[in-house]
Amino acid sequence: MAVQTRVKVAKLDAVKFRGLDRDTLIRLYRTMFLSRRLDDREIQLKRQNKIFFQISSAGHEAVTAAMGLLLRPGVDWVYPYYRDRALCLMLGVTPLEMLLQAVGAKDDPASGGRQMPSHWGHAKWNIVSRSSCTGTQFVQSVGSAEATLYYDNRPKALAQAKKASLGRHVHHDRDEIVYVSAGDGATSEGEFWESLNVACAKKLPLLYVIEDNGYAISVPIEVQTAGGSISRLVRSFPGLHVAECDGTDPLESYAVGKEAVEYCRQRRGPALIHAHVIRHYSHSLSDDEKLYKTAEEREEEAHRDPLSKFSLFLVREGLLDQKEIEALEAQVDREVREAGDAALAAEPPSIESIRVNVYSPDIDPTSSAFDAHPQLHGAPKTMVEMVAATLSDEMSRDERITVFGEDVADASREENLRHVKGKGGVFKATSGLQRKFGADRVFNTPLAEASIVGRAIGMAVRGLKPVAEIQFFDYIWPAMMQIRDELCVFRWRSNGNFKSPAVLRVAIGGYLTGGGVYHSQSGESIFTHCPGLRVVMPSTALDVAGLLRTAIRCDDPVMFLEHKHLYRQPYNRSEYPGSDYTIPFGKARVVKEGNEVSIITYGAIVHRAEVAAAQLEREGISVEIIDLRSLSPYDWEAIAATVRKNHRVVVAYEDMLSFGFGAEIAARIAQELFDELDAPVTRVAAIDTFCAYQPKLEDVILPQTEHLTAAVKQLLEY
Repeated sequence: MAVQTRVKVAKLDAVKFRGLDRDTLIRLYRTMFLSRRLDDREIQLKRQNKIFFQISSAGHEAVTAAMGLLLRPGVDWVYPYYRDRALCLMLGVTPLEMLLQAVGAKDDPASGGRQMPSHWGHAKWNIVSRSSCTGTQFVQSVGSAEATLYYDNRPKALAQAKKASLGRHVHHDRDEIVYVSAGDGATSEGEFWESLNVACAKKLPLLYVIEDNGYAISVPIEVQTAGGSISRLVRSFPGLHVAECDGTDPLESYAVGKEAVEYCRQRRGPALIHAHVIRHYSHSLSDDEKLYKTAEEREEEAHRDPLSKFSLFLVREGLLDQKEIEALEAQVDREVREAGDAALAAEPPSIESIRVNVYSPDIDPTSSAFDAHPQLHGAPKTMVEMVAATLSDEMSRDERITVFGEDVADASREENLRHVKGKGGVFKATSGLQRKFGADRVFNTPLAEASIVGRAIGMAVRGLKPVAEIQFFDYIWPAMMQIRDELCVFRWRSNGNFKSPAVLRVAIGGYLTGGGVYHSQSGESIFTHCPGLRVVMPSTALDVAGLLRTAIRCDDPVMFLEHKHLYRQPYNRSEYPGSDYTIPFGKARVVKEGNEVSIITYGAIVHRAEVAAAQLEREGISVEIIDLRSLSPYDWEAIAATVRKNHRVVVAYEDMLSFGFGAEIAARIAQELFDELDAPVTRVAAIDTFCAYQPKLEDVILPQTEHLTAAVKQLLEY
């Protein structure tokens, strides 16, 4: 009988404690209490003006600690929420490391003192650097989960990724999953819904945890989310495992989380947990919840405090007595005090370090290593044909490369390829690549620019080399947050622990009479002042081959601008220059030498400058033409040399006269080379006001030859 009784008790305990033993239950409580005490210590330090910001995880500790038990540190990939302190502690981040981040110390493993507190990141534990931007992590986690499935099937790509720069941080396990979390407020972002669409369509091993504390700062759930429940809204997504739990109960959270994690590990598709939690403190120390929460509401939340509930549970179940609880808490308090003292004594980053890790320290695309000679052969190719040929060569060399975007595949329905020619992009720039390399390497995406770029970031962080296409520059703006606040600063904000060297191919510029205002935009200047992003714009097929190959082989994110007007022009064709032809970034091309006036330009204006120069040559006027090719960085030495040579300069570009890229070049010439000028710097731009609209669109989108010849003659008359 005694034996039978013990068996029954064991079974009863297994049900009551969700299969967790005493030590694990105590570890859960300790992690939750440690998380709360770290919040309290940060609040104290903020009030003493010893740290710069505080946003707490109080009230979220139960579900996040439970999820930390279920994830595999250093195996699974984690895109955390700023209230995920307990999760990060459970995965292995130490209290000292968290407080080093709070004080902005040099040795902060998340960012080297570059980001605000609670912007978690840790390369050792696969905790991917997050930013302040709400919801951007969703589409990035999709790209990361796509990398998981890609590596499952392509071990060669994994081996190549491990040999690349930062390859020591490339990890893959066939049982791994990707975890992404956020508050309910972030589910209002379009990128949340874009990510769910892709995750379900591709059955990705992606686990969403939505920590719903009832508020997005001061906006209550009924205003934030239609119907007041995100889990009800998403239940119709096919293949999505959806579950709710009391996120203030660590055991219920563990049980619900365990089922969801297993669902993802079994590759059945994505899962979403809707955890109902509380926000025990105000949104941050910059917020006062008393301004919008009643005393009764705050008191009701206090009764659901996961810390007091779970400590009482442990005592009632006889797992710890009150003295043991007090001893555990005293130990944690000592640990936090010691960590706080050490953090306050830590060395801050030097001022000079601000420029470190803006770009790759390992591969310099401006160096002579990329200065190769073409080995020309074959029939001449247009620019658009050269894009496909270069991508084909690079994809053959490097299995990490994936190509995706709207309409880039030959045909998403592969069975159709037996009967149809295939599309390969609206301009045919990727034609034939899917047939050659397979649908897992060349594929179409939903019409969602933010998720195209976000997925590219997630793949690149995992060691892949995505070459994503934005079909028209005019429609790049939904992806602006992903480009400016994520892609270009990933390496910098993580202090070199993570990188996102994706290539974004973008069709740009005016090319079509009647194209209207949405197929004619040029806004390259907006992206040339994004630190960390390389921007290039070739004007010939030969330069397409050299610059695109450099873009793929370098280790920085690159925006590769392809002018639509130039895609099929016969005057810029070239024979293929060979599979190793590269051109350094920041090296201009002297298109034509001359000794009276210099035209500095790029893109589609290069040929118009050539035509203008030929006309002027017949009138006895000698014009030099400089094609910048690379806009960030640009070749200042070449600009200065031509200014010193001819002393008269026209800067021609297809953008706004005010605040365009050429305006910056002209301003720098005037500032630094004023004494070299015999006449004012002249600018010829496509549009002279922000709101210009003319029925004759060709006059709007490209400066004409006569504009250039007139500008040159005006300078000579000065």
